[in-house]
Amino acid sequence: MDKKNFPLIEDVVNYYNSHRSTVRETAQHFGISKSTVHRYITKVMPNPTSEEIININISERGYRGGKASGIARNKYL
Repeated sequence: MDKKNFPLIEDVVNYYNSHRSTVRETAQHFGISKSTVHRYITKVMPNPTSEEIININISERGYRGGKASGIARNKYL
């Protein structure tokens, strides 16, 4: 891992944990991809708080009403 990216990784993980946001919201805030955020919080700087937030978001995604898929679906109508 390149050392110059470490401050960004720390910022992403800290933002995710402090705002208890979703991977999508964090990615949008920093202008990076969802897969990059997910990699940072699960593989590069894993911690119990991030793991807890991921599990909460996974358990709640069905209750969010398909927010992400609804946006994509309406885009093509």
